Parts: sequence; C-alpha cells; structure tokens
Amino acid sequence: MDHEKTYHRITICTSCRHKGEICRPGHALIEKLRTAIAAGGDSISDQFEISGVACMAGCDRPCTVAYHGSRKATYLFGDIEADADIGDLVAFARLYADLPDGWYSSFDRPGKLRHTTLARIPAAVIAIEAVGEPVS
Repeated sequence: MDHEKTYHRITICTSCRHKGEICRPGHALIEKLRTAIAAGGDSISDQFEISGVACMAGCDRPCTVAYHGSRKATYLFGDIEADADIGDLVAFARLYADLPDGWYSSFDRPGKLRHTTLARIPAAVIAIEAVGEPVS
C-alpha cells in the first residue's frame, strides 16, 4: 500500500475522568500529543490527524486513546497519562504508520502500551459478491 494514500488518526476521549477527580485529561493530552508529534522532526506529523471525541466507553480506564488507519487494524489503549505516556504514544504512531495492515504484537508495543491495550479491532474489509460467484 502506498504511504501517501494511507490516512491515520489518533482519537482521544475528552470526557474521561480519573476516579475522584473533576479534571478531564483528554484535552491536555490532545495538545501534548500534537506538540510532541510535530516536534518529532520527521514526516509523522504529516501522517496523523489528532482529535478528541466525547466518549469511547473506556470510563473505567481513563484516558482512552485510539489509533485508526485506512485499511489497518484499530487500537484502543486505556490508562493513558498525558505527562508520563507521550513518548510511548509517539513511538507507537511511528510504528503504526509503517505497518501496512496495522497489526502489531503486544510484546513489541512501546513501554506501557503493551499492558494497556483495551482492544485491537481488525480492519474492516468489505467484500462484494457477484451473483453466483464466490468471494475469494
């Protein structure tokens, strides 16, 4: 697959709250991640859109972060801290951008991300079957 035709997005929950706290760390995480990726000095900043979403239903494991790519597996990570985990999030973005299908072993994920994966969702592949012809 051609790198220029692959679109990547990192989505961060903006409604997550750590238990017993009123702050919502997702907003700070979005800004810190944008800054860290832009400061990386390579093409990674051109390959990712970083945005927030109101809820990703990871309330028990805040803050949640998802990596999406066209025709790639999607990852959902929980228990992410804006200050402590920026390096791991940027490292994973670099790795994810280079994977043709997004499939990455949990043992090879950077730092804390190997233990905080909530889901890996296979890429959606839509097959159209012609009448009478099997899908290959």
